Amino acid sequence: MKVLVTGGAGYIGSHVVRQLLEVGYQVRVFDNLENGHKEALPDEIEFIQGNLLKPNEILGALKDIDAVLHFAAYIEAGESMQNPLKFFENNLKGSVTLLEAMRQAGVKNIIFSSTAAIYGEPEYTPIDEKHPKKPTNIYGLTKLEIEHTLDFYDRMFGFKYVALRYFNAAGADESGAIGEDHHSETHLIPLVLQTALGKREDIKIFGTDYPTKDGTCIRDYIHIKDLGSAHILALEKLLSSRESLQYNLGNGNGYSVREIIETAKKVTGQDIKITEAEKREGDPAVLVASSEKARKELGWQPKYGAVEKIIETAWQWHKSHPDGFSSKQTISAQPGNTL
Repeated sequence: MKVLVTGGAGYIGSHVVRQLLEVGYQVRVFDNLENGHKEALPDEIEFIQGNLLKPNEILGALKDIDAVLHFAAYIEAGESMQNPLKFFENNLKGSVTLLEAMRQAGVKNIIFSSTAAIYGEPEYTPIDEKHPKKPTNIYGLTKLEIEHTLDFYDRMFGFKYVALRYFNAAGADESGAIGEDHHSETHLIPLVLQTALGKREDIKIFGTDYPTKDGTCIRDYIHIKDLGSAHILALEKLLSSRESLQYNLGNGNGYSVREIIETAKKVTGQDIKITEAEKREGDPAVLVASSEKARKELGWQPKYGAVEKIIETAWQWHKSHPDGFSSKQTISAQPGNTL
């Protein structure tokens, strides 16, 4: 079984690539390396540097492929509200170009990297797959529109897909060889650990009067390896059942910003300076997933449920790679960006 992983040199993609190889899949990676890192991939991996909006490039990458795992996307919600066209072109148009190339190549199986951002402000928690979908930013809207497009391709052309709606991916491979390295970091755990390393002066807490146990936002964190195992189970389910499905992926446990910082202090043994700041518009007080459907239908069992373990593996990566990957590639923005 041979799979194509778009955005496979990114944070999530590179971890999933290694897990796919471990269980015996043949893997080809397609990435433009705008935010991805070739260094994150095993030396022996088959790699194509290409642009999702160039049909011939993606069509060539689909030769002899049985299924696609689609990670390539811009992911920063705040940026999506400042530059919506960039996100519509890259995320939505890039995905449709991929689907059309798949149709031409006769590849009709796809695992899609979706997001909890499709739900918007929670009407109840934990959030299950039946929760109303009202994204509050362009990023979430593009992901929801891709899910709608996949549904049409299923009905019109017999495509089968699994949409995996992530909550907050975190942590790193236990080997310490790969981890989270975004050009512009906005995720809480790496920001906290960069502060522990002295790479940042402080960590900002945006809002301290939310209706939560300590006044700070609560989020659901899922270890990157647990995320990867869900992709493999979803792929197996897709290939065996030939049924299109959607799943939330989270631990079902919520941790506040202050709890994350305090846990990071214990793990790193470092003091971490906190600066309190005003709330950010659009930040819900609580975002916690219900992943019961994935547990029941996929047999998925997260192994890294404790936030301490998530932060420990992330710390191992950041401590050994304080400046991230050694090779940094700067290229002009173009579709095909990675998670």
